[in-house]
Amino acid sequence: MRNNFKFFFFKVLCVGFLFICAGCVYQFGTSLPHGMETIHVETFVNKTDEPMLESETTQATIREFQHDGTLKIASADTADMILSVTLEKLDVVTLRYEKDSPKSGEEFRLKLTASLELKNAKNNKIMMQQKVRGETTFFLTGDMFSSKRPAIPLVAKDLAHNIVETVVEFW
Repeated sequence: MRNNFKFFFFKVLCVGFLFICAGCVYQFGTSLPHGMETIHVETFVNKTDEPMLESETTQATIREFQHDGTLKIASADTADMILSVTLEKLDVVTLRYEKDSPKSGEEFRLKLTASLELKNAKNNKIMMQQKVRGETTFFLTGDMFSSKRPAIPLVAKDLAHNIVETVVEFW
């Protein structure tokens, strides 16, 4: 009798566990809509004063999509989606001042603000419009231009990461 009770209790416990687990669903793969597997990244439009920023950020975004792997890069005529990005503003913000000279900056944050538009390539309808920002920090070593230049690829990479994350997690 005692063994029957243990067996019955074990069965109830297993069935209860299965019911609990049935509510916990993990989806493998992507949550992108059916038929949205490829993307074309247009060359970014640069409205900042920083020369060649559009080239750096466009290439960084393409590399980030390739690294992510959720969407495949395609030409404009074969892509399911078209991504257009406008680089709007590149700001330098002082984070830390020199100890002996409180008016001279020592550490800075570079902020790149962009607006993105994602279109369905088949019907040309806008699927998403959003602002995205990339950031990095740098130290002043010499003049501002020379110090800021090595930070440009870093802010481009951060912006690219945030663009890909925004597009892929939109759904």
